[in-house]
Amino acid sequence: MPDKIVILGAGESGVGAAVLAKKLGADVLVSDAGAIKPAQLATLEALGVRIEQGGHTEAELLGAKEVIKSPGIPDHLPLLQRVRAAGVPIINELEYAARHTQAKLIGITGTNGKTTTTLLTYHIFKSAGLKVGLAGNVGKSFARQVAEEDFDYYILEISSFQLDGMFATRLDVGVITNITPDHLDRYDYKFENYVASKLRIAQNMGPEQVLVYNADDAVTVQALEGASIKARKIPFSFERELEGEGAFKKGQEIFFRINQDTMTVPFDELSLKGRHNSYNAMAAGVPSRLYDIRKDSVRESMSNFEQVEHRLERVATIKGVEYVNDSKATNVNSAWYALETYAGPIVWIAGGVDKGNDYESIKDLVKERVKAIVCLGTDNRGIHEAFGQLVPVIVNTTSMEECVRMAHHLAVKGDVVLLSPACASFDLFDNYEDRGRQFKKHVKAL
Repeated sequence: MPDKIVILGAGESGVGAAVLAKKLGADVLVSDAGAIKPAQLATLEALGVRIEQGGHTEAELLGAKEVIKSPGIPDHLPLLQRVRAAGVPIINELEYAARHTQAKLIGITGTNGKTTTTLLTYHIFKSAGLKVGLAGNVGKSFARQVAEEDFDYYILEISSFQLDGMFATRLDVGVITNITPDHLDRYDYKFENYVASKLRIAQNMGPEQVLVYNADDAVTVQALEGASIKARKIPFSFERELEGEGAFKKGQEIFFRINQDTMTVPFDELSLKGRHNSYNAMAAGVPSRLYDIRKDSVRESMSNFEQVEHRLERVATIKGVEYVNDSKATNVNSAWYALETYAGPIVWIAGGVDKGNDYESIKDLVKERVKAIVCLGTDNRGIHEAFGQLVPVIVNTTSMEECVRMAHHLAVKGDVVLLSPACASFDLFDNYEDRGRQFKKHVKAL
């Protein structure tokens, strides 16, 4: 009898898991609580797997050898609790795929910077001529690539939700860019639960594996001091020169001191500017040097890497006003990086779904640099309460067109209109990409 695998969710990860499970000879059911999109439905039908839409049949889950769950489905659902209580393992697509590849796995997590770091690391490996795949929270399904490709390396962006569904996977290199409060609604509004989730990236590492971390991030440093992690630890720092292995700023260069060898990259050669991108370059450069990618190749890749869409993306300059799309800034710390990048005056577009935001850490920066806030969301009370006494103009809008027109009205030559919401997008948009693309569309229509 073939193993029975139930896959919950028919998005990119679910369909990819179905492709791999089918290839491995499993009896596969893909079950989605909603309607499956036509493209995914066609792929699943071509695979010949069983399909369920509009809800999950509990008996199917209870009869499975294993359930592979989309990371977007909350763990605390009563149905999933009953399945766990019955002894049926619930994992995610990354965990499932990792079992079936011998490739080296470089996993990157963190509250901010993980997408840019992941894409830059992938760019460096690919430009060096290595057979490398991009997966996790970006790129194509990891499981589908394992089923259909033959890569020697995978660069994986791994969210906290994905880490929560990983138990036995041993990454060869793990990277933590930073840890600041985010998604607290998913972690019982307890920051320590979110921190523990991030540290799962190193849960199965031994002395042969490497954990790369931000030595300037007090939360990460403190968490690592209190954790029992067996991996070799390599820090990176913008604040100080490190004594041993690691990456650090010295003068106008980044130094990478790895495996008894040193490489430098001048800051003016980095294609991505700003302090936050210096951290991303350090975090990407360490794995690159661990695998002995040539120094000139690493430098060249860092100099020609293109800006990530929706992350401090310059859209246009209109009548002397610069418009910047930072829609990917879905938490307060991300917005802090954006506000720090521009000296001002800033017309700041903020708001959306508040995930338990604490704005205290950015109040001084907002007071110093922001001349007006354009709120974009269905409930803007948190922003008004936090900044009402600090910013002279705060206005509410409920559509991107209205928002852009209002920002355009408030800005004068020399100002920056910055979309850096510090909130999720689901009240008015499909996702942060939809929000960013609508921003660009309406800016270009001015």
